[in-house]
Amino acid sequence: MASSSIRSSWTPQQNKLFERALAQFDKDTPDRWQNVARAVGGGKSPDEVKRHYEILLEDLRRIESGHVPLPTYRTGGTNGVSSDEEHRLLRYLNLH
Repeated sequence: MASSSIRSSWTPQQNKLFERALAQFDKDTPDRWQNVARAVGGGKSPDEVKRHYEILLEDLRRIESGHVPLPTYRTGGTNGVSSDEEHRLLRYLNLH
């Protein structure tokens, strides 16, 4: 896989669809990454969404280990995503 596909850009909308798809298709779902890629759309491949997930887990590990400070949220959330939704995603990732 080319490095450009590993670090392809993700729009805020694709990230939101990605988060929802992770909640819908858990680690026991057959063809999980194909399902997530289909839900995200935009030509994302199963390998791209899996790599995006691995990067997200690494970011979470860095935050939890204190290497990266937690972001400060505005009342309305960021990019149309409420901080409650973001916290639920972090809790979900901790379980998987």
